[in-house]
Amino acid sequence: MQKIQVQPAYVLHARAYRESSQLLEVLSRDFGRVGMIARGARGKRSRWKSMLQPFRPLLLNWSRRGELATLTGAEQVAAPPPLVGDALYCGLYLNELTLRLLMRDDPHPEVFEHYGSSLGALLGGAELQPCLRLFEKHLLDATGFGLILDREPASGEALRVDAWYEYHPERGPVRVSDSARHRVGVISGRALLGLHAGEIDREHWPQLRTLMRRVLRRQLGERPLASESLYRALRRPQTAAAGAEPPLMKEGEKQ
Repeated sequence: MQKIQVQPAYVLHARAYRESSQLLEVLSRDFGRVGMIARGARGKRSRWKSMLQPFRPLLLNWSRRGELATLTGAEQVAAPPPLVGDALYCGLYLNELTLRLLMRDDPHPEVFEHYGSSLGALLGGAELQPCLRLFEKHLLDATGFGLILDREPASGEALRVDAWYEYHPERGPVRVSDSARHRVGVISGRALLGLHAGEIDREHWPQLRTLMRRVLRRQLGERPLASESLYRALRRPQTAAAGAEPPLMKEGEKQ
């Protein structure tokens, strides 16, 4: 039997199980994504009842014989303020994207660190678009689907900041003429190099959001992300009325 003690983790998703228990999907530092049962977690006297919530840094203990682990202990490391507004939808998006792209029991300590720092940025009021794009990039890198952002694979030539490229998920960036700059899917070399360096300018937010939607769709398949659908249904009209740039998928864009 595997027994794990005091493992840093976050709850990515929780749902009711049987009469008073929960089924959890957690992101752990050293063991990756882990599915587990929290027995009695929804009971009136459960010490975990209000603890096993998304976005809270936890220390978890569990034991395991088969596919699902059994939670044996939980301690909350901190009680951060709740995510609200667009930051909440972005947090839900991070959780769902992590669930969809990470296989169970595939350790990625770097994803855990980037996830924690991204949550910290959302809580700290950071700009949402760069936060999401950089997390998407790091998650794709970690799972073996990293983007080529600094050169043209066919020629090996470095990307130029003043050039335009069509990004093919299976091949990488291919240079196009300046006259094609307004075509769907065409992106500036400056935007690609900015993402590569982790320094994203506001003017490149729409281009990079469209790029990442196309790339992610290749990995996620046809099933839409529930967090994006929820955002469009409940928050997008308010964001548009305020004249803000939506952090998640824009209407008319394809995943």
